[in-house]
Amino acid sequence: MGQSPSTFSSSLEPNRRDRPPSECLGLGSELGLYRLSESFAFPDLVGGEEAVDGSFDYSGDLPDECLAHVFHFLGSGDRKRCSLVCKRWLRVDGEGRHRISLDAQADLLNFIPSIFTRFDSISKLSLRCDRKLISINDDALILISLKCPSLSRLKLRGCREITDLGIATFSQHAKNLKKFSCGSCSLGAAAINAVLDHCTSLEEISIKRLKGIHDGAELIRPGTASKSLKSICLKEIINGQCFGPLIIGAKCLRTLKLIQCLGDWDIILGTIGSSNPSLIEVHFERIQLTDVGLAGVSHCRGIETLHIVKIHECSNFGLFSIAENCRLLRKLYIDGWRINRIGDEGLAAIAKQCSNLQELVLIGVDATHLSMSLFASNCPKLERLALCGSDTISDVEITCIATKCEALRKLCIKSCPITDVGIESLALGCPNLVKVKVRKCRGVSCQVAEWLREQRSSLDFNLDAEIDDVITVQEGPIQFPSMAPQQVADLDTSPSSHDRSTVSRAKLGLFASRNFVACTFRRWSKSESSSSRKM
Repeated sequence: MGQSPSTFSSSLEPNRRDRPPSECLGLGSELGLYRLSESFAFPDLVGGEEAVDGSFDYSGDLPDECLAHVFHFLGSGDRKRCSLVCKRWLRVDGEGRHRISLDAQADLLNFIPSIFTRFDSISKLSLRCDRKLISINDDALILISLKCPSLSRLKLRGCREITDLGIATFSQHAKNLKKFSCGSCSLGAAAINAVLDHCTSLEEISIKRLKGIHDGAELIRPGTASKSLKSICLKEIINGQCFGPLIIGAKCLRTLKLIQCLGDWDIILGTIGSSNPSLIEVHFERIQLTDVGLAGVSHCRGIETLHIVKIHECSNFGLFSIAENCRLLRKLYIDGWRINRIGDEGLAAIAKQCSNLQELVLIGVDATHLSMSLFASNCPKLERLALCGSDTISDVEITCIATKCEALRKLCIKSCPITDVGIESLALGCPNLVKVKVRKCRGVSCQVAEWLREQRSSLDFNLDAEIDDVITVQEGPIQFPSMAPQQVADLDTSPSSHDRSTVSRAKLGLFASRNFVACTFRRWSKSESSSSRKM
């Protein structure tokens, strides 16, 4: 059962369980916690008895376990308010919390004993600090490791005062740690090696923007955790090659994500197939990788999910290797970045060999009906399809999909030259289609959208039709909004501000378009999982 993490500020006096709830929960008004007035009385009701004021505690007969289970369905704010009801609810809420998020400023050290006395069952902890503020140091982190013997997940963000020595001492106490994530910290290779050596149950490690990992840094050894490590995520690392021994030595590795990590990855990934036979999910984004490295990855024959995002050296030849060896591929995500190195030839090879494909996302890839027809014919399990930013996806390709993709349930089209004719073909095709999203396709009108909804009432059709801006002429004097003198001065001294704002808006739109498909499929998958849980 999932829980909403609680966020606490460390700027007020510590709390204890033997104090009244009004004192125990005075952890910061900025977080939405209610401070209680002196006139408010806390009924200490037990056993369903009637209090002096006539109120009755209907939860008195419930065991603590049942009450804690009810609390798990509440959000973070509601749980905080419920803990103010009585001493018992305060105690049950504290014992039932397994995940909290703390504002990791330097003064948090003084409140760690009281916080973890109340929340003594914490297993998932997030420590975040703004980059403009001073974070906690090694002493606070070591104290947390002593107070949280059952800690299994730790996330550090912006904790620049924590050093390699603090992480080394922490890892010696956190024997049950299974997931370690750190970003924007000053840690180096010694800290990562200490975690891998002492946390023998570690399953996931995520490293992002570490200043201590630079050119000339020592290598990251596999350590004893290599036997249990299942997921490695590296993002924006200057010297990502120092993680090479760890990647190759993790024999049980199932997920590998390399995002914007500098260096040549062909050498490391060229040998990964023989050392990591259990690899299932691979995510490569903006790294220096060629078809040689992709061919090495293809020797992991159990790969089911593959992301190739904005890697300009990968071409059809790399996809040939994937198609030949990775017959279990279920999800393929390619962002070709409009460089035209991946096209019909590579996609056709995937369609012919990977019959288990269920999800296909093509962005900036000029695919035509030659490859689309093969996907429709040879991939009977294809349920999710996204086609974005392609000049070759037209009505012919959409009609082909509508005619042959019988298992297709979700379709996303963006910035493709399709018209109403292609959308009309969906009325009779794809019998299992439940959701369609069309974005920035000028040839698609609102009329065909309404017509399609009438033809298939159960279909969720979402159209974002582009409407040209209409310039209206207003008679009479034109009134401009008043501006302060300082604003006028800024306009006079910055004649290119309009150009800069235009560029900023363009960049924002490009960023949004890149994340459109991922966000769409993420929402769809969440809705499916939630509906399955209800059933």
